[in-house]
Order: sequence, then structure tokens, then C-alpha cells
Amino acid sequence: MQRICTVSGLRRLPPFATNIRHCMLAIMLTMALAAAALVSPQAAGAAGLVTACTPLDICYCVNSDYREVIDANVARVRQLIASNRAQGKAIGYLSIPLSPAGGGSFAVNSEIAAKVAQNVTARFGAKSMWLLNPGAEGGDKMNGASGADYMYMWTQILAGRSGLGEDFDFFYFAGPTDFGKYFALTGQGDLERLETWFDARVAQDPAFKKAVDQGDVTKAGFRDYYGLRASVAYSYGSHDEWNIARLINTRRRGAADYGIANQLAILFDGQPQSPGAYEIPTAPGDAGRCIK
Repeated sequence: MQRICTVSGLRRLPPFATNIRHCMLAIMLTMALAAAALVSPQAAGAAGLVTACTPLDICYCVNSDYREVIDANVARVRQLIASNRAQGKAIGYLSIPLSPAGGGSFAVNSEIAAKVAQNVTARFGAKSMWLLNPGAEGGDKMNGASGADYMYMWTQILAGRSGLGEDFDFFYFAGPTDFGKYFALTGQGDLERLETWFDARVAQDPAFKKAVDQGDVTKAGFRDYYGLRASVAYSYGSHDEWNIARLINTRRRGAADYGIANQLAILFDGQPQSPGAYEIPTAPGDAGRCIK
């Protein structure tokens, strides 16, 4: 017998809610999406904020001042992808935290993103694969842009013109092992090693020292973030990117030209994910409409 789950005040739950476990997941996701869809009235009242939606029906509250810049960068990155695709390469997307949220450093995260991209490229081979690193291809005219502005841009690129993610073959979600390699963590005294790394960076990097002196980065916050939480699991944008990958694969499974056999490959922390993992949504990050 088919089980049906409902939530008071909500008209419909996602189609994966076909058993009790999935019903609970569906309820949690639907409530989370409802909460994420509400941007504060103060923010929505700010000049230039508008709701912008994508081919995947994911919407963001974005600053209209960046629309032309975003459109230009979408076109530029699509051309980069097309150029590499024309060489017969598989195309991947690197999902990795870049913002300092949670205690990290944007500069350090950017360096880690470059290193992870280098490692993934070495693993698969530069002649056969090209990995889109958002830390390197975010554009040079987005200073002051919000996470929602960036995610509106990346969602368009990832979804493609058809909403089937036709430009991509796989997503690589960075995990703690990827971050640990950058810091040469060994599994022995890792938090102490991070404290030592922090002290050395302060001594050698004036910009990093300035951020520390201003209180933008703290030793304890840095240590705990990179030692305990550094991965896509704690990133707003990566949460949205997981849901983007899931939605693309849901659409591919129902598309005659794709089907189950031609879904996006999903890797987390270097390992392929099972269908049970990548078919389940996560809490949204920057996604959500403006409200007035």
C-alpha cells in the first residue's frame, strides 16, 4: 500500500516521499525551503534587490546592479566549458567553501580550492578532464556581491540552457580529506598542527595578520573550522549546489535522452556517492525569494 504524507498548510510534498523515512525527509525539506524562501523585509526593502529564478526553478534574492555582470560571466564560463568540451574532455564542477563563514579565511579557502582543483585534475588527467573552479572563475567585477548573487550565476551555469546540466559530467564536493591535504594533517595532533600553521601564516603574511588584528579571523575559530568543519557540509553555497545536482539528476532520470545511466556522477571527499546519498536533498543555503 502506498503511504501518503501531508503537512498542514502545504499543498504537495516532493515525489520521493513514498515511505515513512522519505516522508520525514520531505517534511523537513519542505519546511526548510519555506523558511529559506523568506528573506527579511529589511533586506527585501533594500534598493536593487529582486527575485531572480533559474531553469531549475530555484530562485534567489539578488542585487539587480550585478545582473549585467552575471550575464556576461555566465556567457564567458559557458564558452570556457564549450572550448574544453570541444577537446573531448569530461567537464566537472568543484563545490567548495570560499567564504570565511564559520571561522575560515577567504584567502586560504581560495588557495585550497586551487589546490583541490589541481589534485582532482591530476587524478583524472588534464588531457581528459576540465574542472570548473568557482574560486578562479567567479569574475573580477563581483566585489560586494552576496552569496545569493554568486549562486544565481552558478545555478544558471550548472543548469545549462535546458535545465539538464548538459554541460557537465560530474560534481566534485570537497570534504575534510581535501582540506586536510592542504594543511598536511596526519591524524595525529591535527588541531595543534593548525595552530602552528596559523602562527606561521600570521608571521609571514601581512594581509592575514591584518585580518587577525582586526578580529576578522581568530586562532581558535580558524583551528576549529579547518580541523572540525571544513567541507561542503557547512557551506551555504555548497548546500545549494548539492540540491542543484540532485535536481539535475532527477530531471535526467525522467528524460529520454539521459535516464538513470546518464546521471551526473557525484563525488564527495574523493569518493563516489551512492544513489541513496545523492537522491536526498539537503537544507538550502542562499536560495530564497525576496519578500516585501
